[in-house]
This record gives sequence, structure tokens and C-alpha cells, in this order.
Amino acid sequence: MAAPRVFVGLDVGGTTMKAAAVGDDGKPLSKHVVLETLPERGQDAGLETMCETIRQAVATAKLTMNDVTAIGVATPGLMDIPGGLILEPPNLKPWRNVPVRDHIAGVFKLPVAFQNDANAATYGEYWVGAGRGMTSVAMFTLGTGVGGGIIVDDRIIEGHSSHGGEMGHLRIDLPDKGRLCGCGRRGCLEAYASATSIVARAREAMASAREPSLLREKLRDDDGPALTAREVFDVAMAGDALAVQVIDDTAYFLALGITATIAVVDPQMVIVGGGVSAAGESFIVKVREYVSRFGLSYPVSRVTIRVAELGSDAGFIGAAGCARQLVDRS
Repeated sequence: MAAPRVFVGLDVGGTTMKAAAVGDDGKPLSKHVVLETLPERGQDAGLETMCETIRQAVATAKLTMNDVTAIGVATPGLMDIPGGLILEPPNLKPWRNVPVRDHIAGVFKLPVAFQNDANAATYGEYWVGAGRGMTSVAMFTLGTGVGGGIIVDDRIIEGHSSHGGEMGHLRIDLPDKGRLCGCGRRGCLEAYASATSIVARAREAMASAREPSLLREKLRDDDGPALTAREVFDVAMAGDALAVQVIDDTAYFLALGITATIAVVDPQMVIVGGGVSAAGESFIVKVREYVSRFGLSYPVSRVTIRVAELGSDAGFIGAAGCARQLVDRS
């Protein structure tokens, strides 16, 4: 009987890297390991931190590298997926043209799958999370920005230049008058539905509204922590009219992006992940209502919209799943 296969998934972020050994069933074999990324130390140090995170993840699972079948690595920013390179990641400056896949493959002498972090998180949810059992899913991750991914028939839609599934840059408003996105363009979904946008729109609403709002209580102490999207959701749940409107608008904007994606991809399921998804089912109900209003009736009636299940583990689990897929297709 063959020994169970083990895959390591590594999720690289601007602040930390997470990794775990994952079994063939998509379940982590131990608690994941977290190390600081410290991108300011340079990309050579970053590559060594990636390798050390992988080593520690294997050791934490009480395994050796000889037990590992393949490694999956997920990274953010502009990338060349076929070439295995991070190009110019905005949150990993001053890194540039970093040969992630070949470096890690050279160190460990193992097959290495390289993928965008949002695509990997989507694959994790598709494999063993909210989308398990589906054949096609689209995912929107709502955090500091809006990421996402699309999977059809077990394949991540990477696109010609490695940037397929950039859900945050779906245009939902006029490009000359819409809100300014972090990409420098106007009208992108990210400028309306991200956690950053929720806070910005809440502040704008408070500045222009005269009625009392519990949100103002959150901002009274100038020395206190900054307002968060979670607090806006919590205040909305408490019935505050201003916060309710901000959250309703967020559902409206997100539904525009989802509707456009359904029209192009026609997935079985749309998954909403990231920090904003912590608002739970009440927010998703609003999103569903708007999607039903905006979309083509037949495909919209057949798509399921669900909250993600894996939380922040989706990235490293999905990266491990990409490694498994790489081996199975080789």
C-alpha cells in the first residue's frame, strides 16, 4: 500500500508567510507555521524565509522533506505564473522579478506549483471549502482590496498574462467619474466593496449626515483605534441607519460585480470571502437580493452564493491543492 501523499502549501503575504503540510484530503496535518515576511530585507532574504517557513511546516507535522510529494506557493501582486516569477509586488517592495518557483524547486528538489494568492484561496474553497463538489466557482475576497478567482472544470482561469480573475478591477462605475481605486483607475469594484472602501464611505456619510449615528461614537476618541469595516457591520447589525445604508450599498456594489461575472462565466457557485465576509449570512442575503434584480434570470436562478468556509487558511490549503493538481497532471 502506497504511503499517503503530503503536500506543503505556502501563502506569502506582505506582513507574514503561512505554511502547513496538507494531506491528500485537503486537511492540514498540523497547525500552520507563521513567519514574518520583512520584505524590506530584500528578495534573497525573502526567498530564504519562504524556504524556512516550508521547513518548519514540515517539522511541525513531525515529517521530513522526504515525506513531501510537492510544494505549492501562493504570492500576491503582479506575476508571471508560467515563468514562476513575482514581477513587481506593491506590498513586497523592493522585490522585483523574483524567481520563486525555480528557487524553491532547486532548494528542495521537488515539484513546485506557483500561483496567485487569490487564485490559490479560491482553489482551497473549491477543493475542500464552500465550493467542494462543484465544477465551476467564482470567488470574491473582500479585504484591504478585492481579489478573487475563477475555476472551471478544475482549472484556474489564469489568463494570457497571468491576471485572469482580477475581480477587484471589474468596472462598475464610470471610468472618468467613479471612485478612485488603488490601481489608479476609477470605477473599479475594489473602490466600492473592499473593507477600505466601507470605512471611507462610512466616514463620508457621517460627514454629510446630520442625524445621530453610533458610528460617531466609534470616532469620538481621536487617540483610539481607527474605524474598521467590522465595526461598521456591527453597528449596522445594531440598527444604526447610517451604517445600514453603507452596508446595503456595499451589497449593491458587490452584486454588480457578481452579476457581471455570472454573465461571463455562468458558475455553479459564487463564494464571498475575506474579512468582510465575517458579516455572515445577513449580508449575503442582501447580495442575493440585488443579484436577482440585476442578473439574467435563468443563470442567476441556478447559481448559489455562499460565504467562504476556510477563512485565512484558504491560501495555504489552496496552494497545497495546486501542488497536488500539478503532480496528478504530470
